Amino acid sequence: MLFDMDGTLVDSEKLWGVALEDLAVHAGGRLSAAARLAMVGNSMPVSMAIFREDLGQPDRPYAEDAAWLTERVAELFADGLVWRPGARELLLAVRAAGVPTALVTSTGRRLAEVALKTLGAENFDVSVCGDEVRAPKPDPEPYLTAARMLGVPIAECVAIEDSPSGVASAVASGAVVVAVPSDVALPSADGVHLRSSLAGVDLAHLAALHRPF
Repeated sequence: MLFDMDGTLVDSEKLWGVALEDLAVHAGGRLSAAARLAMVGNSMPVSMAIFREDLGQPDRPYAEDAAWLTERVAELFADGLVWRPGARELLLAVRAAGVPTALVTSTGRRLAEVALKTLGAENFDVSVCGDEVRAPKPDPEPYLTAARMLGVPIAECVAIEDSPSGVASAVASGAVVVAVPSDVALPSADGVHLRSSLAGVDLAHLAALHRPF
């Protein structure tokens, strides 16, 4: 099992939104709703490029903004993260069944470690973060890396995602994909099993999607 984090397991996209709006104020501007939605599911470099363009400040230093944003999000994460409907129940069922499990997130390691205090580091055999791959989502590398670390063929993995870039990454990797939109609507697509939430999703449901599972 390959789980995305933000918007899939925990309702953290809203916290990212708060931090990004705070950063925009810090930069003397205001973040548009369209730019915020465009960032969902993307890596820090991609998100910061969107941020600079939206504020009309193309020469803003990436490193300083990324560090400021990371510290602000860490503060918000530390106050506690809210599970998405059905996510905790599914994760615990997967672990109880002994299914190899990975966290595959576009978020950097620094923030993932904070989030894992809520998620439970013991619930994942491995984790792959956005700053630990050469090509982040929507490239398939994060999911291919996680499958390789688990020692499981990617075609035998089920990936659960919530964003367009995450779904594209998982589909391109060759995994079976369950898409549960949070802040951004997801269109129907071949090979993607679209659900409104993870409530009611269990091992039997996933096995029906992919028999080798």
